[in-house]
Amino acid sequence: VQLQASGGGSVQAGGSLRLSCVISGRTSSTYSVGWFRQAPGKEREFVVGIRWSGSTYYADSVKGRFAISRDNAKNTVYLQMNSLKPEDTAVYYCAAGGTLISTQRANYWGQGTLVTVSS
Repeated sequence: VQLQASGGGSVQAGGSLRLSCVISGRTSSTYSVGWFRQAPGKEREFVVGIRWSGSTYYADSVKGRFAISRDNAKNTVYLQMNSLKPEDTAVYYCAAGGTLISTQRANYWGQGTLVTVSS
């Protein structure tokens, strides 16, 4: 399974960005897909996940501001990030796995995409 993330960039606080993650290779309908992030000097943390069924789970820090969606026909997952804050600055990683939401651990990782939010 390969994951290709894109869409990062620089934005001012209060702005929006949309990340995309294209999933290719041997895919599984049981896989959940999600996003993790790692800020400078901090550990990587779970941000949001979506199951094949479409059910979602968000970290408290992004609830109401971020929205994840998936287009199964295109094998693509999107992360719409609104009302961005400087503390959202991090490298964002797309990931997939069968128990990603329940364990917040992934089996497959994409490359990171940098999101920078300035105040």
